[in-house]
Order: sequence, then C-alpha cells, then structure tokens
Amino acid sequence: MDGLLDRIMDAHRAIRPQVPVTPLDYSSALSAALGCEVLLKGEHLQPTGSFKLRGATNKTRLLNENERRAGVVTASTGNHGLAAARAGKLAGVPVTVYVAASASRAKTDAIKALGAELVVIDGPPIEAEIQARRSAGEQGKTYISPYNDIDIIAGQGTLGAELAEQAPDLDAVFISVGGGGLIGGTGTALKRLSPQTRIVGVWPENSPCMLRALEAGGIVDVAERDTLSDGTAGAIEPGSLTFPVCQAAIDAKVTVTEAEIAAAMRLVAETDHWLVEGSAGVALAGLVKQAAAWRGRKVAVVLCGRNIALETFLEAIG
Repeated sequence: MDGLLDRIMDAHRAIRPQVPVTPLDYSSALSAALGCEVLLKGEHLQPTGSFKLRGATNKTRLLNENERRAGVVTASTGNHGLAAARAGKLAGVPVTVYVAASASRAKTDAIKALGAELVVIDGPPIEAEIQARRSAGEQGKTYISPYNDIDIIAGQGTLGAELAEQAPDLDAVFISVGGGGLIGGTGTALKRLSPQTRIVGVWPENSPCMLRALEAGGIVDVAERDTLSDGTAGAIEPGSLTFPVCQAAIDAKVTVTEAEIAAAMRLVAETDHWLVEGSAGVALAGLVKQAAAWRGRKVAVVLCGRNIALETFLEAIG
C-alpha cells in the first residue's frame, strides 16, 4: 500500500514513550527443543498486555482537537479495547468500547478500570463492530477499527521496524493472524527493512477468516468455532484495508488445532516461564509444527499478548 512504510516509520518515532520497544529474547530451551535459534518478541510485556497498544496509541495521537473533544468509539474482542482505553486516558480522549457478550471477563474488567465506557452486544464480534461504527456515525465521533484503519496498521507495523533493528539477520517471523493489522503492518516494514525475512502467518483452524479470504482472492463468509485464540477471532469487514496488505506481506501460511495451541501455551510456560494467551500460543504452535523446515536458522515468534484469565489458562494447559 502506497505510503504505508512512511507511516510506520513516523509512528516508530512518535509513539514513544507511551509504547515501549519490547525485548526480543533468545530462548535457549525452545532453541534446543526445536533445533533452530528461537527468539521471542515480548509483546505480552506491553503496559496493556498486548501489541494492540501500538496501533491505538498511533491513531489517538493523530486525532485533531475536535475529534479529541468528541471522543472515540471502537469495537474489540478485548485487547484493542484495552489499548484504546489506555491511549485515550493518557491523551484525555473519552473512549467507548463495544464488545461481544463472549468477550473475556478479564479483558472487559480491565477496559472499565481504565475509565472507558463499555457496551456489551449480543451476537458475534462482527456485530459489535457494525453497531460501534453505526453509533459513532450517529454521535459524530471517530470510529477506530481494531484493524481496518491505515493508522492502526501503521502503529502495529512498528513491531516490524523493531525486529529489523533488533535482529537484522532474522530468517523468519511467526505471527498469529486475526484481522491482519499486526502481520500486515509488520510484514510491510520487514519487506523493505529486512527483505530476507519470511513472514509466516498462523491461524487457529477454528477461526481462519483472513486465510480463507486470501485463498479465495476476496473476503468471504467463514463459519467459526470457539477458539482459545479469542484475540484473533471474528470476521473481517468487507473491503478491509488489511486484505491487500496481507496479500503482499504474508509469505507462508500455517493452521493449528486447539490442542496444538494449548500445547504451545504450556510449552512457553515450561521453557521461559511466560503465561501467554491463546493468540500468542497460535504463533508458537505454528513454529513447533514447522520447526523441521527452519532447522539451524534464526526465527522469531511474536508473543502477542498475555491477557487470559488464570482459570482459562490452567484449563487449557491441563
């Protein structure tokens, strides 16, 4: 997409210190177990517990004075709403977050604790997006999509700029895919800054919306089932900006089962003592599944979030 890299690099400079550069840590235990040099990108260490803080902070900083006064409306499965709530609180911008009734209680409680107004919608996450966008239009407020917004994509792409600086010799990066903002932005940055790095998208088999769109050459309706990876769940809006960005950015595609996601969450808890949510488990599960193809090479896994209820985590790894 024309101009996206410039937007990413502008965001990379501008979102500090609200969004820290997260560590890229070598995992000796995972490297020994998988036979490749494994680096973990610690997005779960962001102040809101996920990478979503990047895009929300970037979007909020670009609002004009009238938009700031009116406030913003967004929709979320949890992490984006949490990020928008924090970005709004720091910038003095009122935030309303629409969530589906299925959203994680841990995430919705955290959203309210940051002072955002929470609106719970019966129905799937895409219905929360539709109603949030309609409400924003009726109230004259800015709607902030969790992924279908050039400034959100640019903010998420700052992760790619960081990876290029931290590991310029990276052979591949494994990223879980939901709406496509993270992998689209990160992949766009790496295509230019580290062109030898392969961008591997990983989906839960139970929610492969962007994958099916890429296979079909356009956004299609996809039947979804419940998944541990609630952070990547939900359909993609028709005409989403992330679709062509993902078409250009993703080099390889992997799907993983719920059992493989849970096993990966348990594995990183055992090896590196990190408690991560299902969407982070998806990315690691993708590498575990593909490890033989990357033997002896340097690969990164984006641990995109940690916001999971303890009971859910224990049930998953049990």
